[in-house]
Amino acid sequence: MTVNDKKIEILELLEKDSRLEVEKIAKMTDLSVEETNQLISEMERDHIIAGYSTLIDWTKVLDYEGVTAMIDVKVTPTRGVGFDKVAERIYRFPEVEAVYLMSGAYDLSVLIEAKTMSDIGRFVSDKLSTLESVLSTTTHFVLKKYKHDGIIFEGDDDDKRIMVTP
Repeated sequence: MTVNDKKIEILELLEKDSRLEVEKIAKMTDLSVEETNQLISEMERDHIIAGYSTLIDWTKVLDYEGVTAMIDVKVTPTRGVGFDKVAERIYRFPEVEAVYLMSGAYDLSVLIEAKTMSDIGRFVSDKLSTLESVLSTTTHFVLKKYKHDGIIFEGDDDDKRIMVTP
């Protein structure tokens, strides 16, 4: 198994649980703790590991009334840099959680989180739609999150398998 294969194993483990201890990762990948630390450090330095985050179901936090919207954006690409310049301009807004270049009718998909629908409306009308390259937007509000980053938020954890007895 190559170093790259070991890096992929480590990445897959960290992607599922970024709080996994190095000792456990080392044991699961048949590496020493030192080798594991070195590979993780290299991947952090090279920005292969771009960061660590916690997935939170905000609906379970009392008094939290946040709104998530996905905004489809049609833009005019800039000569020489394509969509990169306008995407960078958009992702620098603090309200923006993610920006994706898309195929299809719209060019960019922007994920935004705010306290109210009015905040999202103001973002679209005051910031996003006023950008020179933006031709049009379509806003979709997220009504409920069932699964995010592979994690089921409101799942029935009961085992549905039928018990087999001899």
